[in-house]
Amino acid sequence: MADESAVELLNEMRRVRAHVLREGDALLARWQPMIKRQAFLPSAHNLARYLALRQLDLRPVQMALRPWGLASLSRKEGHVLPSLNAIIANLEVFSRVNRETERPSLDDFQSSAATLVENTAKIFGPDRDSRRTRILVTLSRRASKDPGFVRALIGAGMDAARINCAHDGPDVWSKMMANVRAAAEEAGRMCPILMDLQGPKIRTQTVRAREDRNVEPGDRILLTFGEPEEDEDFAFQASCATPAVFRQVGEGATVSIKDGLICGRVESTLPEGLVVEVTRTPPGGQPLVEEKGINFPDTDLDVLPLTEADLQALDFVAVHADIVGYSFVQRPQDIALLQSELDKRRQSRAPMPIVAKIETKLGFANLPDLIVQAAGANPFAVMIARGDLAVEIGYERLSEIQEEILWLCEAAHVPVIWATQVLESLVKRGMPSRGEFTDAAMAERAECVMLNKGPFVEEGITVLDNVLRRMETHRIKRSAQLRPLAAWHVLS
Repeated sequence: MADESAVELLNEMRRVRAHVLREGDALLARWQPMIKRQAFLPSAHNLARYLALRQLDLRPVQMALRPWGLASLSRKEGHVLPSLNAIIANLEVFSRVNRETERPSLDDFQSSAATLVENTAKIFGPDRDSRRTRILVTLSRRASKDPGFVRALIGAGMDAARINCAHDGPDVWSKMMANVRAAAEEAGRMCPILMDLQGPKIRTQTVRAREDRNVEPGDRILLTFGEPEEDEDFAFQASCATPAVFRQVGEGATVSIKDGLICGRVESTLPEGLVVEVTRTPPGGQPLVEEKGINFPDTDLDVLPLTEADLQALDFVAVHADIVGYSFVQRPQDIALLQSELDKRRQSRAPMPIVAKIETKLGFANLPDLIVQAAGANPFAVMIARGDLAVEIGYERLSEIQEEILWLCEAAHVPVIWATQVLESLVKRGMPSRGEFTDAAMAERAECVMLNKGPFVEEGITVLDNVLRRMETHRIKRSAQLRPLAAWHVLS
């Protein structure tokens, strides 16, 4: 005799699976023209099914499955259909109805993890001994002058090096690369080099500001379309290298300067620029200075993601780097533009690995299409650029959005770089905060963690290597690894 409660749950799970297959296949059909690399097709299919699954509110089903000892659906990202089929096959047994679903094999689950491992290795090289998560380190100019410094970084655990194209130029970049490759060869291992294009970063350029005090709440800043001029009404003024951006911003828009240390809203627009009323700064105010980022979190800006400076840098990057980092990516057309420019410069060479930096609301909203456009033709990874992203979406939502990016990328078998301020106090000042260790430990869920440059970066690498190795014995991605716990000996 059938168990009615099991039958009811079985029917619900079958409805979920039917929805996933129908909607997932429709989404895959829309993506098909973007997929040139057939090896990515199974991953794209799983991503489409994952997005279809997450259209549903699965919380009631999760709770209903627990008394049956079945998976709660919380670890299905990399293998959506096998997860659903496993649950349904068990429910068919519990319900005592005719079995219609073949139970998936262990390989159906392990193959997704193997695909992610393979995709990670294509970009960052093989893993280091017992550590799965790679460490990416931003190089300072010292790396161009001091081969011993670079050897020390690789010896401490650096797996890949990052060169920021916003600084220096081909001469310095070439010296950095030569030192990295010589040190890697000496150590008998790979150390791929990522060159990060600056992109259309909106920054303060020329600044006119009162010398006697900082910007404080209640002040007004004029963001000028041209160069700042003496004006009694505006003691604080700033221009931008891309003034056309300011003309896309309307009254009431939110404005953030210097990573949110100066916040305000556009009070009005004048012929000479945007009038920003400052609503928040740290106690004591904040100086208005040059070369600091400006964000408009609730404004969708139409900005070309490749500037003239980026195209010039790309002439070097496409030939000499191992990976290209892409800033301010917002639309799949942005990815297509970079792919086209790379093809012109690389000609018959293999497709270059691309890392897309997710740092805007629009980039996050378009992430599935960005993944398919990029990974459909190139080895691909995603960087969670937590600095600008936090300003764009609000610090309150950063943890939530970070989780969603990790889930989505795992569904597509795409590696993730956990970036911005990892062990920042340790790297910059030699003394870590307690919260930084928790952040570094949580970073194990990504495939790569990025450290920024600083006087104590070698120590930062050593500490991060230690933390990651420890955490990987407890957890892989979000799956707990039930190793024996040696801290308590409660049994004789």
